[in-house]
Amino acid sequence: MVAGLAAMVGCHSKPSGSASATATKQYPVRGTVMGVDTKGNDVSFTNEDIPGFMTPMTMNYAVTDPAALSELHPGDKIAATLLVDEDAAGAENLRLKDIVVVGEANINIKPTVQYHLPAAGDEVPSFKLLNQSGRAIDLKQYRGKVVALTFIYTRCPLADYCPRMSHNFAQIDKALAADPALYAKTHLLSVSFDPTYDTPKVLKSYGEAYTGRYVKETFQHWEFAVPPAAELPKVEQWFDVGVTPGENGTLQHSLSTVVIGRDGKVVAFWPTNDWSPAEVLAKIKAAAA
Repeated sequence: MVAGLAAMVGCHSKPSGSASATATKQYPVRGTVMGVDTKGNDVSFTNEDIPGFMTPMTMNYAVTDPAALSELHPGDKIAATLLVDEDAAGAENLRLKDIVVVGEANINIKPTVQYHLPAAGDEVPSFKLLNQSGRAIDLKQYRGKVVALTFIYTRCPLADYCPRMSHNFAQIDKALAADPALYAKTHLLSVSFDPTYDTPKVLKSYGEAYTGRYVKETFQHWEFAVPPAAELPKVEQWFDVGVTPGENGTLQHSLSTVVIGRDGKVVAFWPTNDWSPAEVLAKIKAAAA
C-alpha cells in the first residue's frame, strides 16, 4: 500500500502543457504480496531491488490480468514483469503482468498495526492539523460543510500519486467555484504526511501553484495542512494511509481520498488513484444537497 521511487525519478510539479514522448518499459521484478484488492483489480506489492529503476519499496500496482488476483494472498512471493510508462515528466501507470507465485504465504503472519478502512457512516475523529498559514485547525470545525480530503506530500516524485491527487482537487475546486451556493457549502483539504519537510511555508507555496492563484490565493476554500508528528500515526491509521521512509527524502506511501458529510461522517472513500474529479464531485454535490 505504500509507494516511492529511487532518485532517478525526479519530483515534478504542474505540467507545462508541452507534449513529450511516452515509452513503455519492462522490468523483471520479484517481491512479496502485501494485499490484494479484487474489486479494484490491483495488488499491494513490496519489490526487491530493480537495478537502474527502483529500490525496494511497497506500492499498489494494477494488473493486466485481473484473474491472477484470485491466486494471490498476502505474504506470497511472486515474480512478474513490471510495465512502466515513462516520459520527461517521470514514471506513471505502473502495472504487473505475467505474475507467477514462487513461494506461498505463511498464514500465521499477522500485521503489527491494524489500519482502519474508512466506510460510509463512520464518524471522523477531530484530528488537529497545522495549515499553510501556520494556523491550528481541527477537522471538527468543518461540521456543517461537505469536506473532500486527500493525502499528499509535496516532494512526491510519482506523477500518478500526489501530483495526480492535487491536479484532481484543482479541477474539483474550479468546478465548485462555478456554483457560488455550492462553493459556500463545501471545503477542500489536502493533508501532508511529511511534517518535517512540509512546513506551512512549503505548503503555502505548493498550494498557491496548484490553485493557480499564486500570491493571490487566500486558502478560504482549499487548505493544505499537516498533522503534528505526534498525531500523524493516528491520522494515517484512521484514514488507511501507509507511510514509510524511502531514499533521498522520499516517502513510500499509499493513497486515501475521502468525502465527509456535513455531519462529520464519511460519505465515500477511495484508497487508490483511479477516481476521477467528476466522480468525487458527484458525491460532494449529493452530500451538499
